[in-house]
Amino acid sequence: MEMQINFPGGKRVTSTYKGFTVETDQPQSEGGNGSAPEPYDLFLSSLGTCAGVYIVYFCESRGIPTEDISMTLSFERNEKSHLMEKIAISIHLPPEFPKKYRKAVIRAAEMCTVKRTMTHPPEILVTTGGEL
Repeated sequence: MEMQINFPGGKRVTSTYKGFTVETDQPQSEGGNGSAPEPYDLFLSSLGTCAGVYIVYFCESRGIPTEDISMTLSFERNEKSHLMEKIAISIHLPPEFPKKYRKAVIRAAEMCTVKRTMTHPPEILVTTGGEL
């Protein structure tokens, strides 16, 4: 598998994968134009949306509507290292959500592939030639 990364100008960086292009930029305070999310914002968004899709699969398989379900992702960042120290995902369920599935829907969200990858991080190699 391969994803193409390009540098279209300024502080913008794009990735192209499976026919989709994702644009990123830096805020004006860091020399960008603020024309797109920062890469780290997309990382956090990928965690939340990944957990969310696992909730959708869980609910669909049980005939539970998802329209009134939402989530909040909050985080604490270390000011010196700029790395996340804690990320919390809060699932907001409507009152009519079946009580017997409340713990199970949490387990479903925890199966998110992005979360599991963070828990068991891959080796990341940076080279100048494209070899693994």
